[in-house]
Amino acid sequence: MAKSGGKGSGLRDKLDGNELDLSLSDLTEVPVKELAALPKATVLDLSCNKLSSLPSDFCGLTHLVKLDLSKNRLQQLPADFGRLVNLQHLDLLNNRLVTLPVSFAQLKNLKWLDLKDNPLDPVLAKVAGDCLDEKQCKQSAIRVLQHMKVVQADQEREKQRRLEAEREIEKKREAKQRAKEAQEREVRKKEKAEEKERRRKEYDAVKAANKKEQEKKPKKETHQPTKTKSGSRSVKSRPQKQSWSWAFLKLLLMVLLTVTGIVVACQVTDLQWQPFCINVNTIYENVIHGLRSHEILQRVLQPNSQQ
Repeated sequence: MAKSGGKGSGLRDKLDGNELDLSLSDLTEVPVKELAALPKATVLDLSCNKLSSLPSDFCGLTHLVKLDLSKNRLQQLPADFGRLVNLQHLDLLNNRLVTLPVSFAQLKNLKWLDLKDNPLDPVLAKVAGDCLDEKQCKQSAIRVLQHMKVVQADQEREKQRRLEAEREIEKKREAKQRAKEAQEREVRKKEKAEEKERRRKEYDAVKAANKKEQEKKPKKETHQPTKTKSGSRSVKSRPQKQSWSWAFLKLLLMVLLTVTGIVVACQVTDLQWQPFCINVNTIYENVIHGLRSHEILQRVLQPNSQQ
C-alpha cells in the first residue's frame, strides 16, 4: 500500500498539466493502477522503455487522447485495444508489431498514426504507408482504420459463416438424429405388430384346439353316460338302483316269511305253550283284533271269515 502510494505520488510529480512523461524510465510493465488514478493525464509518453506487452486493463485508460509507445519491444497490442475510444494520436514507431487487433477499427477518433519500423504484415504495411510528415501520418490513420474496418467486417462475416455452418451441421445432426429415432420407432412399431400377430395366432390356435377337444367329448360320453342336466341318472346307474330295490324286496319277503313261520309254529305246534310263543301269540291276537276293528279291514276280512 505504501509502495503504491509512493508510485502515485511520483507520477503526480511528473504530471505537467495534462501531460505525463514516463519515457526513458526503463519500464518493463505499465503502472496501470497509478495511471488510472490520474484521469487528468490525457497525454501519456511511454517511449524508449522495455515494454514487451500491455496488460488488458491498460485498455481501461479511456481518458487517453495522445499515446506514445514508440521504441519499445511490443509484439502485439491487447485484443480490446479499441476500448481507447478517445485516442486521437498514436505513435507505435520502432516496435515488433506484425498485426493489429481487430478492435483497432473502433478507434473512430484516431487522426494520427505512426507504424514505421515494425515487421508488419505486407498488406498492413502497404496500407499504413510512411509517416514522414503530419499529412502522411494522418492519412496512415485514415487508411489503417478503413482497412481494419474491412478486416473486422470480413471476420464478422467469417464468424457468421462459421456460425451458419455450425448451425447447418447441427441441423443435419438433429435431422439425422430425428431420422434415426423415427427409424427406431418404426422398428419398435413393427416388432410390436409382429408380437401382436404372434399372440393372436397363439390365441386362435389354443381356441381351435379347445373347440376340437369339445367336439370330441360328446362321442366319449355315449360310451360313458353320466347324469344329464335335468338330474336324471345315466343308463349305467339304473341297474344299480334296481339291484338295490330287489335286494330290499328279497329281505322284506324273507322277514315276512320268517315272521309267518314263527306265528304258524306258535299257533299249531306244541311250542305254543312256550313263553316265547305265548308272547308271539298275544302280539298276533292284538294285531288281528286291531285290524278287525278298522272298518275297511272288516269289510275286507268279513268275506274271508264267512268262508
